[in-house]
Amino acid sequence: MTNQDARHVPLTRAQKLAQDAAEAAEVRRYQTHPDVIALRVERVRAQVDRLCWAGIVLGLAFTAANVQWFAAAGAEVGSLVWLTAWLLDPTVCLVLLAILRAEQVTARYQVHTGRWVRAAKWLTLAATYVMNTWSSWAAGSPAGVVLHSVPPLVVFVAAEAVTDLRDKLTDAVAVAFMNATKIHEPTEVHEPAAPAGEPAVRRKLFADYLTDARQAWTPDVVVSPLWVREVTGCSRGLSSRLAAALAAETGQGAAHE
Repeated sequence: MTNQDARHVPLTRAQKLAQDAAEAAEVRRYQTHPDVIALRVERVRAQVDRLCWAGIVLGLAFTAANVQWFAAAGAEVGSLVWLTAWLLDPTVCLVLLAILRAEQVTARYQVHTGRWVRAAKWLTLAATYVMNTWSSWAAGSPAGVVLHSVPPLVVFVAAEAVTDLRDKLTDAVAVAFMNATKIHEPTEVHEPAAPAGEPAVRRKLFADYLTDARQAWTPDVVVSPLWVREVTGCSRGLSSRLAAALAAETGQGAAHE
């Protein structure tokens, strides 16, 4: 079916392209909106957290049996010593999980924890590694050392990496917000309202100031925000943008104040 306007008149190719361009611009405007980007990052953050937590919990569950065997030291199955040995690994793991859970919140808001927190995390991870690999080192079994080293080391690396990942995801939201602010920044310059009884003056746009600066520019002039303010009378905040735009047109870099 041929696209038609409200009067049921077939649209020309140019009109169709204009509609597509307007729709694409609207979609892009929402896609680059800080809130939309933040929502996408939050979804990624949730996926990262779930995957890392799953790997950490599975790794600690694997080490539980090895730590129990290390603590039991050959005690008879079902004896008090054998049963008590099962408490050692949860004692270490619960402290580690508590630290990681707290870092999950602090990293979200980029609040850095102290040295004691990091020392506690490393101590629990080191204790888990030693208890898992001690028997293999004592028996001189390289294969056993490798087998029992992988889960604790994966937990250790994941515990360190997930904190940095959350911190960088927060940085991504901040960078996206700054970029989106620049994209959505209005180019219209608002002038003070005219006093009552006087005719309203048309607001001077960015393009108007740029035209004034372009007309005043000569090849021997070095474009700078100060020069732009002198020839156009614009504000200090706007002069930097005007200088950058004119410098791009003339092929020279805008000088600093």
